[in-house]
Amino acid sequence: MVMENVRVKDNKDYLGEVITVNMGPQHPSTHGVLRLVVDLDGETIVDVRPDIGFLHRGVEKLAENRTYHQFIPLTDRLDYLSPLSNNLAYCLAVEKFFDVKIPERAEYLRVIFAELARLASHLVWIATHALDIGAMTVFLYAFREREMILDMFEIATGQRMTSSWIRIGGIRDDVPPEFFDRLREFIEIFEERVDTYERLLTKNRIWLKRTKGVGYLSPEDAQDYGVSGPIMRGSGIPFDLRKAEPYSIYDRFDFEVACFDGCDIYSRYQVRMKEMRESRKILEQALEQIPEGPVMTDDPRIGFPSHEEVYEKMEALIRRFYLISKGFKTPKGETYACVEAPKGELGFYIVSDGKEKPYRLKIRAASFVNLGALPAMSKGYMIADLVGIIGSIDIVLGEIDR
Repeated sequence: MVMENVRVKDNKDYLGEVITVNMGPQHPSTHGVLRLVVDLDGETIVDVRPDIGFLHRGVEKLAENRTYHQFIPLTDRLDYLSPLSNNLAYCLAVEKFFDVKIPERAEYLRVIFAELARLASHLVWIATHALDIGAMTVFLYAFREREMILDMFEIATGQRMTSSWIRIGGIRDDVPPEFFDRLREFIEIFEERVDTYERLLTKNRIWLKRTKGVGYLSPEDAQDYGVSGPIMRGSGIPFDLRKAEPYSIYDRFDFEVACFDGCDIYSRYQVRMKEMRESRKILEQALEQIPEGPVMTDDPRIGFPSHEEVYEKMEALIRRFYLISKGFKTPKGETYACVEAPKGELGFYIVSDGKEKPYRLKIRAASFVNLGALPAMSKGYMIADLVGIIGSIDIVLGEIDR
């Protein structure tokens, strides 16, 4: 692909004086407390160095002092725009220790909520990304649809965002009938709503000028930097964990991997817009196929009762909360599980010494890895382009400064 902007290899490509400026950490377009140290020749970017750590929480260390159940709420606070995806990745990793069988209904509900979380995350992305570049109407429309998703989360889990609803062995509680009515209504209207976003942006001359040919990341560089998710697929690499290494029950659904080879901001935009349409297709199929039945395993190694009726008995309630506080022991060993989160591959690597708490836990956060490719995407472009490039990566500092 021929680029209009000159790629920069070093400062010798410039005749002017190179100055260094700070962008952030308190800057709306850095999408969090991210500091960028930017070398500029006039308005042209010579180099960019991301400086992170302003939001550091020590989540991985906290895991060593929490039982496996107690750590679930902390996963909500990683990519806090998609907490249920974080729950799923972590629970899959713990469940690998036991090779536990998840009830069919729970599997379907996990997929439904993971895809709703993907849509909620992508809607925040298109809203803020468009606003960064100057399109305000899309912001208002996208948040309208996101509110519908958060309403469904509230109906099913009691929380709009940090629900900690997916649990080790299944899900916390079954959903009420009202949830499915709201989901059907959402599925019916969402395709047309995505059409609206596209009518506002896809052929808009200003949008095309700000996104096409900007933030170039070649397929080779994408692989070298280890990026994943829409960044990788926007560079023409059709890798999606839901297809390549199916987890849960994703192999039962018919959907396409969104992939475009423009390698620029516009291509990443196209990937996410198509992903929203494909997520809608998965939701439609899951709603048709979901069976009745329990939503929590009765595997005694996990320690939870399997039927809702026993929750009504005081002894079972006492036992339930006792097990949560005391925790259960996992076999000695190590495990890794990952999911295709909205921002890319989210994985949990757990080392167990046979006790109630992880000996070590390491999180493979998509935003952290994807941010590493920012310098390669930015060199040679204008300082105003940097805002759009950051938005196209779609970072959340909660999972970068973990």
